[in-house]
Amino acid sequence: MHKIFVLISLFFFAACTPSEERQQGRLEKALSPEEVSLGFFRAIYVDKDVNKAKVFVNQELKDIMSHYHIASAVQRHVLGLSMTDVNMSIDDIDIDFFRKFTDEVDVKVKMEGLRGGSPWVDDRTIKLVKNGKSWIIVEVLTEKGRIEG
Repeated sequence: MHKIFVLISLFFFAACTPSEERQQGRLEKALSPEEVSLGFFRAIYVDKDVNKAKVFVNQELKDIMSHYHIASAVQRHVLGLSMTDVNMSIDDIDIDFFRKFTDEVDVKVKMEGLRGGSPWVDDRTIKLVKNGKSWIIVEVLTEKGRIEG
């Protein structure tokens, strides 16, 4: 009976070794373009935390976001869309089966929420590039019909 207990205990301890935990951590960091995009917009529109959003962008966008300091200013000046109570989803992505072979992708995120207290539906498109195994946002694309100001 004692030997069985020891064997079962060893099985449980060996089931999750430190090397597997490190591997799992690496897998969690290798987010898809969709996960990076939603993480970025969630940080700005839901969590209202610019620092959380910075982990998803390149240095140039980090510098721009640091200049504006707060999420509402990033919404207004970087993304050109101030909204509250936002729900978001991926509207379009320009890669599919060949994802493993591409190093650049555009993702369109659809956002539904309130703008000036009224219901509003809009979208924003961002460009991501592959950096090693992970994806990073490098540009917020100008929307058709949207004039930069």
